[in-house]
Amino acid sequence: MVGIALVVLLAGTVIGWAAATVLTPPKDLSDATTFTFVTVERGDVGSSINLNAVAEWTLSPVGSNQASGTVTSVNIEPGQQVTAGAVLYTVNLRPVVIGQGAVPSFQGLSQGSKGADVAQLQSLLASLGFYKGSINGAFAYSTAAAVRAWQKSLGIVPDGTVHAGDVVFVPNLPTRVALDPKVIKRGASVAGGEPVVTGLPPEPSFYLPVTQAQAALIANGTVVEITGPKKEKWVGVASVHVADENSQVKVMLTGRDGASICGDACASIPVTDPSSFSSRVVTVATVSGLRVPSAALQSTANGQTVVIDKDGKSHRVAVVASARGMSIITGVSKGMKVRVPAATGE
Repeated sequence: MVGIALVVLLAGTVIGWAAATVLTPPKDLSDATTFTFVTVERGDVGSSINLNAVAEWTLSPVGSNQASGTVTSVNIEPGQQVTAGAVLYTVNLRPVVIGQGAVPSFQGLSQGSKGADVAQLQSLLASLGFYKGSINGAFAYSTAAAVRAWQKSLGIVPDGTVHAGDVVFVPNLPTRVALDPKVIKRGASVAGGEPVVTGLPPEPSFYLPVTQAQAALIANGTVVEITGPKKEKWVGVASVHVADENSQVKVMLTGRDGASICGDACASIPVTDPSSFSSRVVTVATVSGLRVPSAALQSTANGQTVVIDKDGKSHRVAVVASARGMSIITGVSKGMKVRVPAATGE
């Protein structure tokens, strides 16, 4: 009988403990958390990363040298804009001039010559004010007289004959050009046929060389603020992401609203090698407003976002922007104190 009573007593104890455990409401976890309080103040929220932006010109061959001899001078700077009649360089002290035309120079021209190359020469002489006849492709006396006057202005013997190497014809003028520095340099020997004149687009290509992790932070449309060579500010916008086999990514940049990134300052960017410029990549645009630590934001059971004031009252808020542990919100007033888990600090 004593054993049976002991069993009954133990069963009653277990049942009583279970009932107390199930029926007692759980403690509010927030009551067990230590909080500190911060004041809602006006401030800014934004995020950016600092990277190097690269500017690189895409050069397209547009003209070949036909002169032979020794390069005695180089008369233009890389990337310089040139117009018809500009002297590019000299070979054996004889100027090599640029002109506009679709037909490359391939032969000497003198009185009696005919063809499209003669017409190009007549157009060049007319643009320089030496020829007033018709552009008919026939090298007659009037063309020869214009050539002599032109040669005299260049300081060479006015013999009325245009050598094949005297003019480099390119498709369009005016244009920005560069000479191949490995071929056209003072003292170098040229034999004719070398592709030495390259044309430049209106501006270089801009891109950010980044890792895949960095690329994930830079969505299409992200604003990139670039500091130019004279500390001027340029603005680009992230567009296409191009990855290579080494997991390196190029985030290509375009001008905002179709504008040029470097504008009139593009001419100051070196042509021969890629140029690197410091830049600020705005991953989260700066927003101003009432600011609190993001840790002050809490979610309710029905999906609302709230902050809790010092009296324990909840206030529904809307989050405008968040970055770097801070948020801009609406729905509260400046000066209100809201609670934040103490581990976060103020």
